[in-house]
Amino acid sequence: MTLDWTPVFSPLGLMSAALCILALLTYGLWKRIPGLIWRVSAMLLMLLWLSGPQIAHPLLRPQPQEALLVVDQSPSMSVRDRHNLTERAVNDITAQAGKLTNLHLHRVDVSGGNGNGTQLFQTIEREALNYPNLTGVFLLTDGMNHDTPPQLPASLKGSQGNPLPLHLLLTAKGEEVDRRLRVLNEPPYVIVGQDAHIRLQVDDLGTSPGQPADIMEHRPDGRSVLLAHSIAGQPVDLTIPITHVGDTMKDVYVTPRSDDVSTRNNSIVLRIHGVRDRLRVLLVSGVPNQAARVWRQLLKADPSVDLVHFTILRSPDTEDDTPISDLALIPFPTHELFEQKIRSFDLIILDGFRNQNILPDAYLANIANYVRKGGGLLVTAGPEMLQDGSLQDTSLRDVLPAHIPSNGMIAEAFHPRLTPEGEEHPVTSGLPRTGPWGKEWGSWYRALKPDQSRGTSLLATPHGSPLLLLNHVDQGRVAMMLTDQAWLWSRGEQGGGPQAELLRRLSHWLMKEPDLEENRLDAHINGQTLTVERHLEQHSAPRSADILTPSGTHQSLMLTPQPHRSVLRGALPLSEEDTHNAHIWTIHQDALTAFAVSGDPDPVENADLRSTTHILSPLVTASSGGIYWLDGAATPTIRSITDQTALHGPDWMGLPRHQITVAGATRETPLLPSWGILPVILLLLALGWWREGR
Repeated sequence: MTLDWTPVFSPLGLMSAALCILALLTYGLWKRIPGLIWRVSAMLLMLLWLSGPQIAHPLLRPQPQEALLVVDQSPSMSVRDRHNLTERAVNDITAQAGKLTNLHLHRVDVSGGNGNGTQLFQTIEREALNYPNLTGVFLLTDGMNHDTPPQLPASLKGSQGNPLPLHLLLTAKGEEVDRRLRVLNEPPYVIVGQDAHIRLQVDDLGTSPGQPADIMEHRPDGRSVLLAHSIAGQPVDLTIPITHVGDTMKDVYVTPRSDDVSTRNNSIVLRIHGVRDRLRVLLVSGVPNQAARVWRQLLKADPSVDLVHFTILRSPDTEDDTPISDLALIPFPTHELFEQKIRSFDLIILDGFRNQNILPDAYLANIANYVRKGGGLLVTAGPEMLQDGSLQDTSLRDVLPAHIPSNGMIAEAFHPRLTPEGEEHPVTSGLPRTGPWGKEWGSWYRALKPDQSRGTSLLATPHGSPLLLLNHVDQGRVAMMLTDQAWLWSRGEQGGGPQAELLRRLSHWLMKEPDLEENRLDAHINGQTLTVERHLEQHSAPRSADILTPSGTHQSLMLTPQPHRSVLRGALPLSEEDTHNAHIWTIHQDALTAFAVSGDPDPVENADLRSTTHILSPLVTASSGGIYWLDGAATPTIRSITDQTALHGPDWMGLPRHQITVAGATRETPLLPSWGILPVILLLLALGWWREGR
């Protein structure tokens, strides 16, 4: 803004008039003419008006403006009527923005979830880069945001550093209350036969603690059982006995408040993994060999395994001059191991065991009975199996899955391969096919070719001769490796192979690890679908499974065969409410049972389901924006604001108008408008006349 002059007369004429007025003033003062001051003032004012003083204003032109409408679509926005309130407000804001000149409104949806909660400001920062003329942001949310910065980000500041308004529209009537149940302490695993000690706490968010609350268990038959009385804000301890290996699950929930915004985080599923105290393994190596070292390293690396390892350095009938003290530190405790304590072992491994009068047949019969009553036996066989009096000529022959003839030696290089059964069996399925060894596992150079076999063959030679046989014997399990050269993989022979993983799975299958069962029932919930899979030892016709829902009702689900696999599969669609709340679904088929857990797909998102201003209000205040509750109120109107005195009101949201100066263009306004100056001149002349007349 500048001052310009546009005189009516030439400057010379105005200067002459000024000299005349000065002469008149001098003469009047000498003669003391009354009223002179008023008349001279009127003439000077007239002279100033004739000089044409003008105020020049720069000409401004409105600039196109961009505004962001950020819509929270995170899982918490499905609580109550938040989605409907959001869409109504979106439609109203979009319609209003369409009526404002030079305003372009851009809607951005923020999905949230996926374990990271709601990330609104990450989206605002990214979108603001695309709109350099950003004039403000409308934020439609429940107020629960998980990436709120400590201060106003640069994306919400104009080119001059002035804040851009962030208007917060909340999908509720006002501040809400949310009751939740959370786990403070839960052991990752518990030894079978002991109790799991779990600490829980009920939190009342948005209000003062201290209200009573009952912690209940939801049973599979639909009944509810009281576990403990609790007080909101105070921890409570639960004791759960662990009776079996695998997962023990409890569906636990807290009674809701009358003003609870949602019961989605009122329930949790406690999952405690039961493990054996210690896995006891007896490894007997018939002769010192490389495989014994591999087995020892593998089993000793597992902290849950107690390994008892004996290596037989010579048979009892061997005659040499070596002192006994140089051959063994302790006598081989055959009676103690194979008579008194044989049932205490979870797995017995006979590695290259020659049986040359080392164990009496009665002890070998004890091993066979140990297997039939539920024990696990692994035999790794080599040339010793071709000799007279080998294990297959003892009481163990009835439990061994293969018989080797006297000419059953394969002495040539070959690459082990998976059989069709091995492709699907959990012990060998998914073993790495490619690696340092290339497309085929490293070679072995010796194997046994049985003339009789039973059970399941998982590995075989290229000619089809079995290398790894698994078999169930009454309540126990037996595995037989028809080669003594698996240790070559650990030495990297021709790249090696997945030896450690194969042996680990094999030993745990023999010890009845639930995840390695070939005949098992699995279930899981992904999204809003319950998927049930039945793994079988061979292909089967379709079968139905019985599903017990959390409410205690039964549903039937048909499981159909899958191509090229011994698997039956079925899928059951679930409602949105079924998947939001944490509950246990129980599936039965034949004598097998599986469990699937629904709910809590995003613990961060569901930790607090209130609609609140506490998180975002500091930033809204710093940006001069407004806060509006949508439930029960009309959507605020949008205004384009020129002055910066206020950017929001009780029922309106303001966006600062951006204008730029037009180069070389101004708008002039008279400093002394004629309609105002003439009355003043006449008034001064009248005062001079009045003073002269007195």
